[in-house]
Amino acid sequence: MDFELSEEQGMLRDTVREVLTKTYDVETLRKVTDTDLGWSEKVWKSLAEIGILGLTFPEDEGGMDAGPVEFTSVMTELGRALAPEPYLDSVLVPGSLLGLADDATRTELRTALASGELLMAFAHTEPGDRWPEARVETTASADGVLNGTKSLVGHGDCAAKLIVSARDDNGVGLYLVDADAEGVTRTPYRTHDRRRGAQIEFSDVKATRLGTGDASQTIADAEVGIQTALCAEAVGAMERSLDLTVEYLKSRKQFGVTLSAFQALTHRAADMYVQLELARSLSLYATSALADGIADPIIASRAKLQICRSARLIGQEAIQMHGGIGMTAEYPIAHYVSRLTAISHTLGDAADHVTRLAENVDTYDMLSVG
Repeated sequence: MDFELSEEQGMLRDTVREVLTKTYDVETLRKVTDTDLGWSEKVWKSLAEIGILGLTFPEDEGGMDAGPVEFTSVMTELGRALAPEPYLDSVLVPGSLLGLADDATRTELRTALASGELLMAFAHTEPGDRWPEARVETTASADGVLNGTKSLVGHGDCAAKLIVSARDDNGVGLYLVDADAEGVTRTPYRTHDRRRGAQIEFSDVKATRLGTGDASQTIADAEVGIQTALCAEAVGAMERSLDLTVEYLKSRKQFGVTLSAFQALTHRAADMYVQLELARSLSLYATSALADGIADPIIASRAKLQICRSARLIGQEAIQMHGGIGMTAEYPIAHYVSRLTAISHTLGDAADHVTRLAENVDTYDMLSVG
């Protein structure tokens, strides 16, 4: 099986890398993430102009009708550059959920997302939730009035529209809400990896339901897509963490020789490379499944578990081999480790995914111990 990118996919990757590399070094990253917005509107406009924001949408909705291989390639480049732009939270996730909307609403909103004019967010997690359980205690009345609280809404601070999960007479529904509507209260927060989000309270807020029936499966499928995207982003961050560590070993001297001359350190760097390739393989596995139309939570957990394990080892070794400078805000490696840590705790950590896999062990045809 050929896992190499096609010529067009390679050009897409290279274009995104060029845009982000020209923009972000550690100083620029710190400056941009210290702003109230936390990301660059200039970069966002560039991504819109080259078609990245509408990448996965149909052409008649302002997109390029691309698939999982393409959007995970973009996520990998965002991870390599540590780019804080909310591509996943504000475009990919809400854009996929808009599949439940009527034709006119879906086309209008996806076109606005693709152009960069509109930012959205998915409000699902509530206070006290622990993945994979989501209680969804937010309620929606028969006439579409929402009441409840959503926490950990990624980039919910800057979204103009929200897609909110709520319980109603048909089970769990998805509702479209104007973020500035009467009764919506947003409390912004900043995470340790310099990203943004908000806790959002809804008090008698008028909303419009997307689709009919129970939306639980749609939410579950979207979560698989989120996990797959995060795995791809983590691979990019791990690639760059390894590159920075190898560069440091080749340039930093102790006792008159570069650190790369010490065999023990080169062995540790080799272990980092092995973990990176394991993570890359599982990320490709998850992406390939999505490309085949399979949104399997077990596959997503397998990939995420390896990502968590690889990110922990690579992050720890990178910090150790950089020494004290690796912990400073002025040097990039600390920012990569912080982002990898955040990804590893988003939608379940390693222990959570081991639990999910163990609970489904009777469904496997083959087991391996490792």
